[in-house]
Amino acid sequence: MMTYVSYPVKQSTVPAWGVLYSVLITAVVTTVVKNAVGRPRPDFFWRCFPDGKQLYDQVTGDVICHGEKSFLKDGRKSFPSGHTSWSFAGLGFLSLYLSGKIKVFDRQGHVAKLCIMILPLLIASLVGISRIDDYRHHWEDVFAGGLLGFIMAMLCYLHFFPPPYHHQGWGPYAYFHMLEELQVANSHNAESQQSVCGHHVELSRQHNSRTSRNDLEAGRV
Repeated sequence: MMTYVSYPVKQSTVPAWGVLYSVLITAVVTTVVKNAVGRPRPDFFWRCFPDGKQLYDQVTGDVICHGEKSFLKDGRKSFPSGHTSWSFAGLGFLSLYLSGKIKVFDRQGHVAKLCIMILPLLIASLVGISRIDDYRHHWEDVFAGGLLGFIMAMLCYLHFFPPPYHHQGWGPYAYFHMLEELQVANSHNAESQQSVCGHHVELSRQHNSRTSRNDLEAGRV
């Protein structure tokens, strides 16, 4: 019982933890995939040859990159797009949270609710488009990053909340668990009070019966 009273029943606690988990897990997965794949960014040539001149090894004939090592290392982290995955992890979670909170899928035909739900996803999409426009990622990187971020957001959201289309989608699981425990506790209290009242009534009846019997024996009635 005390677990639900102290954490995470507060309205601001559950969404905050959900967003935090979503972004952190997405960041870890994105970093691991980036280092494992090592796909060059679209601007890798200019990272390798910042002055625009290609240098070749006179013995082997291999191309020699003379850019900064840290700049080159970052240039091989194109897939997936980190900015896009983080944006969809955070804003995707926000979109799911709003859709459940304002009951977008209540089948009432409110287009304004649908627009509110789509707005965070639109902002996240614009972040991905800007990464392509800045020549930092290929479109495949942005697509994979957005898909990864939204999947993580959905998994983390469903860990704390019912699906947005559920009739209880407006609140976290912990809140409904607390209500169930309170109902059980109240029912137990009501049963115990009824038992105590019944016991008192029985004692009162026994007392009245003994009093009447004593009065009859004493000839008072």
